[in-house]
Amino acid sequence: MKFRKFLAAGAGAAVAISLAACSGGGAGSSTEESASGGAGGGAAEGGTVGVAMPTETSERWIADGDAVKAGLEEAGFEVDLQYAADDIPTQQQQIDNMITNGVKALIVASIDGTTLSGQLEAAAAAGIPIIAYDRLINETENVDFYVSFDNFEVGVQQATSLLVGLGVLDAEGNETGDEGPYNIELFAGSPDDNNAGFFFNGAMSVLQPYLDSGVLVVPSGQTDFDTVATLRWLQETAQKRMEDILTSTYVGTDKKVDGVLSPYDGLSRGILTALEQTGGYPVAIADGMPIVTGQDAEIASVKLIADGTQFATIFKDTRKLADQSVTAAISYLNGEEPEANNTTDYDNGVKVVPSYLLESDIVYADNIQSLLVDSGYWTEEEVASGQAS
Repeated sequence: MKFRKFLAAGAGAAVAISLAACSGGGAGSSTEESASGGAGGGAAEGGTVGVAMPTETSERWIADGDAVKAGLEEAGFEVDLQYAADDIPTQQQQIDNMITNGVKALIVASIDGTTLSGQLEAAAAAGIPIIAYDRLINETENVDFYVSFDNFEVGVQQATSLLVGLGVLDAEGNETGDEGPYNIELFAGSPDDNNAGFFFNGAMSVLQPYLDSGVLVVPSGQTDFDTVATLRWLQETAQKRMEDILTSTYVGTDKKVDGVLSPYDGLSRGILTALEQTGGYPVAIADGMPIVTGQDAEIASVKLIADGTQFATIFKDTRKLADQSVTAAISYLNGEEPEANNTTDYDNGVKVVPSYLLESDIVYADNIQSLLVDSGYWTEEEVASGQAS
């Protein structure tokens, strides 16, 4: 994908700018300081940073891995980047090997945020700082920093986009006076991903008043997180559950689905397939396809939004996430504390992990150009084809 080429050339420059802008608790006062190694050993000494990503089945994790690797290499580090194929023992072994091989720092996007305690204890004993990347690592004191988006707000945005699509809210987020009722179904992410709960809770903070008032109805009755969660964020799992809901609750009745809260584009595509094939809904929203939300601005779903099939997605610019994780790693390797903008909300069960949270945006058909194309995240050709180049 073309924006990765931009990252390879620009991530190091972005890190250098952020380093030059920080002082005191930031990532160093100058690029020369960051290159000099500092207290923790830095780029001039060489050294390797371990980057553990969960899977290559989602294009966003491939992009994240590429971006983090490019930024670290531009800053002068070698990088051990590993993908674990959504297999917990594989990720445990990969991190064990990184520690054994003497990495200077670890950046970890966990598969299951509760399964790495042994690895992180070994890393801490070796003096290796641990940065949780986008997914909080739970039930351990041995996580030093968390870089992510405001995940509760992401859920708020998902629910907001659903209400906009239904017509309950206008484009500015104001109530229209439409009282429905609208039939919706709820999906959540993987229960072993700490973010999934934040997404769902954020969404329900918006939707619950409308459920209480009767503007929204969930005909299947499936509303609690444990019931609507989708293990490993698998598209086929979401598709099967949507098919089951349709056949048990809608097919053969006069009920119709008006909207579906989906927390991730991969799930959205499975849900849309089920709605079309099992529910008999037309492909286009204009013709009666239910409003379906999403997250991650995956190119296949961006095309579906442009084509009028999926209604919205949430854009989390992972270039910024990668830059911030690189900045945090360099801070630690310079013997400094990374800058945090949240020190209260991310309790992993043992400690409140200092965090840096980034902002996200709702993508609709009418702002694909301004948010995704003009920023260089996707090109017009990629949006038109639905494929990364």
